[in-house]
Amino acid sequence: MAESLPVGGFPAFLSSHKTLFIVLWISAFGSVFLWQRDIVGAGFSVFGKAGPGRSMSGSRPFEFNITDFGGVGDGVTDDTAAFERAISAISKLGKRGGGQLNVPPGKWLTAPFNLTSHMTLFLAEDAEILGIQDEKRWPLMPPLPSYGYGREHRGPRYGSLIHGQNLEDVVITGHNGSINGQGQSWWTKYRQKLLNHTRGPLVQIIWSNDIVISNITLRDSPFWTFHPYDCKNVTVRNVTILAPVFGAPNTDGIDPDSCEDVVIEDCYISVGDDAIAIKSGWDQYGIIYGRPSRNILIRNLIVRSMVSAGVSIGSEMSGGVSNVTVENVTVWSSRRAVRIKTAVGRGGYVRHITYRNLTFDDAQDGIVIKTDYNEHPDMDFDKNAFPILENISFTGIHGQGVRVPVRIHGSKEIPVRNVTFRDMNVGITYKKKHIFQCAFVQGRVIGTIFPVPCENLDIYDEEERPVKLSTAQNVTDIDYGV
Repeated sequence: MAESLPVGGFPAFLSSHKTLFIVLWISAFGSVFLWQRDIVGAGFSVFGKAGPGRSMSGSRPFEFNITDFGGVGDGVTDDTAAFERAISAISKLGKRGGGQLNVPPGKWLTAPFNLTSHMTLFLAEDAEILGIQDEKRWPLMPPLPSYGYGREHRGPRYGSLIHGQNLEDVVITGHNGSINGQGQSWWTKYRQKLLNHTRGPLVQIIWSNDIVISNITLRDSPFWTFHPYDCKNVTVRNVTILAPVFGAPNTDGIDPDSCEDVVIEDCYISVGDDAIAIKSGWDQYGIIYGRPSRNILIRNLIVRSMVSAGVSIGSEMSGGVSNVTVENVTVWSSRRAVRIKTAVGRGGYVRHITYRNLTFDDAQDGIVIKTDYNEHPDMDFDKNAFPILENISFTGIHGQGVRVPVRIHGSKEIPVRNVTFRDMNVGITYKKKHIFQCAFVQGRVIGTIFPVPCENLDIYDEEERPVKLSTAQNVTDIDYGV
């Protein structure tokens, strides 16, 4: 939509952090004019024609209401056929600018349906799309080529509630209406081992370009919430993503997977797994598929993950991940704040990753780089496929209530190279030894940081002049007991 739409309220459970929340959001909106700058890499302009975040088409020349196609919206009637008829009508209008499907207030119960190109799905305030809980109504699809198998089971996987592939110019937006996967039954069946196929995401768009999701709430996904796969020019803005922080397995918030030119901004995410996880394929299947995730900007977020991490890269990163900027992000009440995870057999690389202006509030681990995350689709992975981890910087890292602020666990096969820390002051809750832990890492600290860095890192002053060069880059000082 050409007009900017309001986000709406946030969950009641944020009341204990109300002051922090209000200050951060006022600051974020007050700095809107400072955001329009090139910060991801050479040639990557956030609002330019060549980069992500550019404006999609404005108001569509044709608008429809789901009720025009027989939709009822009482939360009981199956409205699947109404969505299918409406989208079929819009699919015929692509050469004329496409169409907008309005979903008015109500509860619109539906099985999975497919979007079409040049389409806007608009959810009014108090409109809620509900996913039918009977898995027999969810279609089975082939495994994604860069995974080889379904993420949880061999063979086919369940499709997503809202799906699209080989599309262009798709917008999902509204006045903070909701898409609710009603994932509770899926989570229960998963724990009871009653499912024979990998659960489906809430929204999955694959092999597509120019995708915008804004001004809506995504809730209670059966599996990953929003999964763009091998897409270009993806924007997620002013979106709230919710799932229980415990008991909702694998409900990642946003998982850009082999995607290029992505902006994720001004979102609140509290889920049962990673709030954001950047991926690019799994072991030999991802290496063969060979599609990296690159040019990704993540900014102005408040995220929470009691089980995993606020912002992750991996562990499926076999196609490579590069040119990622994570800035102005608050991670609160979480197991980990930011994490890079990989393993022998992944191959690929994680390089040119920039973290800046991060706030950790009550996190067990602040910064984690882990190289032994040994989940594999099968045992045919290449034992000599060692990922490359290099050129990772952390600037302006602050917070309180962190138990272990840094845990970088490289290995002889997968060393972590050229890591930089600057302007870091994190209040810790664990005062004993091993508060800044390192193994097989090479890098530098610029200026004074707290807590004291491990001896693996070179020390430079504020003018970046060398003070003390490390002779112990392969020293292992990891204590998993803290």
